[in-house]
Order: sequence, then C-alpha cells, then structure tokens
Amino acid sequence: MIADISRISSEYKVCQKTFRSSIFAVGVGVHSGAKAKISFHPAPIDTGLVFRRIDVTDKENSIPATYEYVVDTKMCSCFGNKAGVTVSTAEHVMAALSACGVTNAYIDVDGPEIPIMDGSARDFVFLFDCVGLIEQDAPLKALKIKKEVSFTDDKGITVSLSPAQDGLTFDFAIDFPARIIGHQETKFTLSKDSFKKEIAYARTFCQLQEIEYLRSLGLARGGSLENAIVVNGDSIMNPEGLRDELEFVRHKTLDAVGDLYQAGMPIIGAFKGEKSGHYHNNMLLREVFKDASNYEIIDLNESVEEAEKNVAVA
Repeated sequence: MIADISRISSEYKVCQKTFRSSIFAVGVGVHSGAKAKISFHPAPIDTGLVFRRIDVTDKENSIPATYEYVVDTKMCSCFGNKAGVTVSTAEHVMAALSACGVTNAYIDVDGPEIPIMDGSARDFVFLFDCVGLIEQDAPLKALKIKKEVSFTDDKGITVSLSPAQDGLTFDFAIDFPARIIGHQETKFTLSKDSFKKEIAYARTFCQLQEIEYLRSLGLARGGSLENAIVVNGDSIMNPEGLRDELEFVRHKTLDAVGDLYQAGMPIIGAFKGEKSGHYHNNMLLREVFKDASNYEIIDLNESVEEAEKNVAVA
C-alpha cells in the first residue's frame, strides 16, 4: 500500500518565492526617531533578499542581506556595502521574511533605519499575509548542517548549530539580573504557523537605565512604550504589561531567526544559544561557512522526492 505523500510535500518550501506585488509600511526609526518607510517588491529568481537605500543616489545603494554584509552588531544587525551605505535594525523584518518563506525580494528603505513598528515582527508578518506570495519556477535550496559548529566569545558565551533531520529548531535561554526577567528558556521549531503563534508578537526590551544612557549618546530617540518593553527594577513600565510570560526569551529567539536567515537560504539544523545576541549569531554563520565540510547545500525538491520514495516503500 502506498501511503499518502501530500502531507510530507506540504511541509517543505520546495520552490523559491517572492511577493505577489509591492507593499509598504511607515513607522519610526528606533534610534533616530525619524519617520521611516520600508517597501517590499517582487524580485526575479535567485535574487535573494536585497536592501536598497532609495534616499542614496550618488553611490551604490544596494546591500545583499547576507552575513558577509553585516558591519555592526552592537544594538542590532546592521548591513552595509563597500560604499559605506548601511541599513540597520534589520533582524525583525529578516525574521518575518524567513518564517514566511520569502526567498527573493527588493526591500527599499528611505533612510538608514528600518521602522521599528511595535518592536516585534508581528506587523511585518501581517503585511506579508496581506500582499501574498507567489511560487517561482526554481527549486529552493537549503543549508544542511553536517556536523556541530560553535562560536564562543571571550566571556564564554557559546552558540552552536548541530545536524538535524529536517527543519530548524531553536533552544534558547537568557539570564538577566532583573527578577522580572530572570532565567527563561524556550524551545521552538521554525514554521510560519509556529512563528506567528509563539514568536512573532514578542517585543524588544530594555531596562530604563539603558534608555537613559543610549539617549545621552544620541540614540534610542524613537524608542517608547509603544515599541519596546521597558523594565524598571522589578516592574514593567508598559501599561498593558507583557503579552506572554516568556516574551523576553521569545524575542531573543525572534532575533536569532532573523540573524540566521543571513545564511541566504533556509537552514536545516538545531540552534542552541544562551545569553547570546546578534554578534554571536553572525559569528556562528561565519564559522559555518569557513569550512565546507560543515555543511552541504541541498535541493529541497530532491529531498521531498526522496521522502516520497521512502514513504511509498513503507
């Protein structure tokens, strides 16, 4: 008896995808406080994700959204090109693009910052659902991790990617001195549905004293209780409180989803991190690509065909 294989095929994004049409959103840059507009446009097969600074006209304004083009990870993931043109605070939109399966797109920004929206990826997922995606006549490739790869910083913080049979899983933990945050852990398997239900809504967070320090440096001018969770001692300053008791660690997982999409394709592997951030995630990808024996690039169409054969035989 041949088993039903439709369920297996539906679990894989086997074709490249782009937006059905163009769509945009307007918000504020979290650091500059300036109005910011971001627009998403369809792109041809094998384009990948490309940021374009449309306010820059006198030099190269395109920046591929891959790990090699990350030039700063202090407060966010910031992409930059050789001409010195940058786009910062990219991790939330990258997470939404990853979870929704967007492979090819031009992403236009009218300034150096992507709008922070509500501090999560929820608005971007909603935007992508509104415009819809189309499948393109080209196979989707994935980066399959073949052996454990890790990166450890000088403080002993370690992140790793290990082999997995399929999909991308996250095992993340945080530990903050503020008791309202404390130690939190979450485990998560990436799919569009799970991302929407468990991760997308989780907002960025900071402590009140951090905001005061950042503003003394001319940063965080656009930060507010409308786009971030603000912790003051052992209390939450946001009137509505938390959206979930694990919102802190789930937001850090959201960041990691976006950062790992800098690989330029979906990853098949198991990510583990504790107290890590953008810097560690980017360095981990650099470690992966440093040695070709760490990974293989596979055609997901071929993977589905192989799975179908195995089910048919069973």
